Amino acid sequence: MIVVFGSINMDLAARVPRIARPGETVLSRRADSFFGGKGANQAVAAARVSRGGPVRVAMAGAVGRDPFGSACLKNLEDNGVDVRAVRIVDEPTGCAFITVDESGENAITVASGANTALRSGDLPDSLLSQAKVLVLQMETPLADTLDVASRARHMDVRVVWNFAPVPPVRERAAMAELLSATDVLVVNEHEALATADIAGDTSGDDFLQAAAGLARSYGLTCIVTAGARGAYAIARDGSRIHAAAPVITPVDTTGAGDTFVGVLANGLAEGAEIGPAMERACAAAALSCLTPGAQAGMPTREALERHLAQG
Repeated sequence: MIVVFGSINMDLAARVPRIARPGETVLSRRADSFFGGKGANQAVAAARVSRGGPVRVAMAGAVGRDPFGSACLKNLEDNGVDVRAVRIVDEPTGCAFITVDESGENAITVASGANTALRSGDLPDSLLSQAKVLVLQMETPLADTLDVASRARHMDVRVVWNFAPVPPVRERAAMAELLSATDVLVVNEHEALATADIAGDTSGDDFLQAAAGLARSYGLTCIVTAGARGAYAIARDGSRIHAAAPVITPVDTTGAGDTFVGVLANGLAEGAEIGPAMERACAAAALSCLTPGAQAGMPTREALERHLAQG
């Protein structure tokens, strides 16, 4: 089983000619709503490629007592995600406000809402102990997320932690506590550099050097996603693996990183080594960029296997 502990949002997205600068208003023809939240996105990505395989996916999160919350819960269930650990709270369901420019790049503002009410105790040991992989992000309360990671490590559950956004800590000791509870750290280039800087590693602008330092210092595997350049994994012994990204013309990159994490978690839970798991995750992330919205383009198991078979 894969257990995802994280955020659940409704995304409100608008396509714009360019992303607004501070103080600027940019007009959009229309706005659309999509299901989102990094936790929910990663759960859906994992569930879609898990269907037809041996792994199940469960989600621990929180939504409000509002139409957005009801819709988000139904969406998770429709995608095959076990929602027994999703709590309904008095805060409004989280919302993300997204603008996407003509090149497919995006800017996102998140109103956390119900996600701030999620607690470690909402994920019972009876469910966590069934997991092979626990997936975490940084859109829910940090202390509770860390507590879940620590509980998982004591149960020999593999912790995949996506430091997105970068942890809101500034002290080296606090960052060290997070990294020490992580088995597989997933970051993009900017997050790798920022995390290493807080951890006391001055790597300049070399994200691979930063990742290698984190892997060596904290005994973890650091995976850096680098967009069209694919992904790099650096093990604690310094060895590196590169997975290429398929060449595409992106429509919307929203959710590509979450697709990568969810499909990576599926590969690890099914027993794949890091390299093959990253190759599948890179392919799935690329496919997700061909459709607007965070979850709409996330491939099914059949679609991903068909794409990989075509080379």
